[in-house]
Amino acid sequence: MNFPQSLRFLLPRDVWQALLTSGAVRSYRTGEVLMRQGDPGSHVFILAAGRVKIARVDSEGNELLLAVRGVGDIVGELAVLGGGLRSATVTALVPCVTYVLSAASFLRIVREKRVEEILFRYLIARHRESDDMRAELAGLPSLQRVARALLRFAAVAGSERPDLDLSQEELAAAAGLSRASVAAALAILRQHGMIATGRRRLVIKDLASLRTAFG
Repeated sequence: MNFPQSLRFLLPRDVWQALLTSGAVRSYRTGEVLMRQGDPGSHVFILAAGRVKIARVDSEGNELLLAVRGVGDIVGELAVLGGGLRSATVTALVPCVTYVLSAASFLRIVREKRVEEILFRYLIARHRESDDMRAELAGLPSLQRVARALLRFAAVAGSERPDLDLSQEELAAAAGLSRASVAAALAILRQHGMIATGRRRLVIKDLASLRTAFG
């Protein structure tokens, strides 16, 4: 499984530094909301520490977990670039440190540094990642769906023993499964020593084996 690089590794170092310098540092506690679905796109957030989840609520009130983003990623850019409203809610999964830039500052730096094409490629890669995930999961049995979702989130965590801080409900939303199906799949992965679970805690104990079996 291949995952898009974070924006930090795609932009030239001077551009990345210009973005950070123009931002105001703000910290968020676990569970705190950075932005809400339907809000105006007035700012972008650069993740300097921590991880966030991006989720959308549909017309029936169901939450769909779209992605998890980590250090070096940027969130909120779609509404800023499109001049519209936020399409999803972003919530801190762990304590986070961000650089918050106004829409005007972000757009000015992108234009002045002439990195529109890089930003465009980043957005396309992220969009393709979401599309690929939905297409990939659609034809898989429950166990493989859950394992593939865990591998995607582990890639963001950037550790060989990642603590994903995800509930079963959130994992079910990401895999497109019922909570009962996710619980059954997690039980199998626990039996094989690949994961450990607790209240709002899911640790991948053997990432190498998970990759070998389901990657």
